[in-house]
Amino acid sequence: MSENNLNIQMVDLKSQYMKIKPQVDKAINDVLSSTQFINGEHVKSFQKELANYLGVKHVITCANGTDALQMSMMALGLKPGDEVITPSFTYIATAEVIGLLGLKPVFVDCDPKTFNISVEEVEKAITKKTKAIVPVHLFGQSSDMKSIMNLAKKHDLFVIEDNAQAIGSDYLGFNKPQKTGTIGNIGCTSFFPSKNLGCYGDGGAMMTNDDELAEKLRMIANHGQSKRYYHDMVGCNSRLDNIQAAVLRIKLKELDQYIQNRQKAANYYDQNLKELNQLTLPYRSMESNHVFHQYTLKLNENIKRDELIEFLAKKNIPAMVYYPVPAHHQKMFSEIPNSHTNMKVTNELSSRVFSLPMHTELSSLQQDFIIDNLFRFFKI
Repeated sequence: MSENNLNIQMVDLKSQYMKIKPQVDKAINDVLSSTQFINGEHVKSFQKELANYLGVKHVITCANGTDALQMSMMALGLKPGDEVITPSFTYIATAEVIGLLGLKPVFVDCDPKTFNISVEEVEKAITKKTKAIVPVHLFGQSSDMKSIMNLAKKHDLFVIEDNAQAIGSDYLGFNKPQKTGTIGNIGCTSFFPSKNLGCYGDGGAMMTNDDELAEKLRMIANHGQSKRYYHDMVGCNSRLDNIQAAVLRIKLKELDQYIQNRQKAANYYDQNLKELNQLTLPYRSMESNHVFHQYTLKLNENIKRDELIEFLAKKNIPAMVYYPVPAHHQKMFSEIPNSHTNMKVTNELSSRVFSLPMHTELSSLQQDFIIDNLFRFFKI
């Protein structure tokens, strides 16, 4: 079969949709018929169902994952000038909201194996002005939450988990498994369509076991209202549409199967790429089950990444680079002096990682074609 017939995509949302099309179409039509477009029954039900799935007391939905991060910092009472420690090797939204609120991002390096935030570097970066840590569970694998929570307790810091890439992942570092996003003071996630649990537009949510924080988050997301027309604090207008909640309720029931499909595809890549010494396969931490939002490889130093990606593109195989420019090199943060520690690992990863297609509908036939062409590129 030729590459044109294989139709390989980074994320195949259409094939995924076709498998649940009858349920989704009915749910959307029901919302249209009801004309409950904002804060309808699907939103209320989805919040309860997701809270039950995660094992957390409160889920507060919102318009997107970036809003979730911003409103979490607002609810925790962070003030301009407060320092927030975060990895630089992440999507820009994590750091962007810190700057937006007038806080100071303190970028630290990441672990060379997991690519998640380095606990050792976090500890070095803590000052009297530090108020919060934002670990990112990158590519679908949990950060070292036990060590992070111990540091936070020692220094009286808040922890906001950026769980946009790892929803459904279990952290195993405590006495019993705990879902990522439910360990810190607040967890945040995104329902962007390409996420492991994605809707058909924008959406996000915040998770917490703290009743008082949950009430603040609900108020902030709704113009700071305690009741209609009574605004107790400055807030936002950030809501999950009822149609998106209806879609997410259906996909939440499929999430564990979606994760299994991704893990199966990752295992297939691992098994068939292990002989390529030019590549470092994704590391699997013993303290987290990897849900593979991305399947990200690291190239050896002498391999030119652009040439590899161009070679694959000619075979109609997409490959992506997450993230070519880390946050501490972005122009928006160029005027922040001394905001990061030694970023050797981050800089290295930004120049050497690339991601292969990874989604719930990826077939072994498609993977064989990708794998064969990787071997061809390396002439093995």
